[in-house]
Amino acid sequence: MRFDRYTVILLTLRPDAPVMTDEEAAQLQDRHLAHGADLQDRGLILARGPLTEQDDERFRGYSIWSVDAATAREHAQADPAVRAGRLAVNVMTWMMPEGNIQFSKVRAPRSIAEVMAD
Repeated sequence: MRFDRYTVILLTLRPDAPVMTDEEAAQLQDRHLAHGADLQDRGLILARGPLTEQDDERFRGYSIWSVDAATAREHAQADPAVRAGRLAVNVMTWMMPEGNIQFSKVRAPRSIAEVMAD
């Protein structure tokens, strides 16, 4: 049997994350969203999004990448929220039977305002 391999990244809240005002956190979130959208537009990220209703509140976001683990890690570590010390990057390889999943190109939100828009 053949398997497709994807790099996946789990973003987690760091235990030593800096304390921020609501305004600082919102500005950082906008930069984080724009960074991810740029990578998605370039085809490096196939799918990404926040995690909700999970057992561990440290889990913040999950992304599936089209590139090898080292390349994905390099781009993820350039994320403004990672560079600010808020999020940690956890990289792994995800395997599944070949052809089991397909991705469509979609426009990703670049800001909180776009996320909240109808």
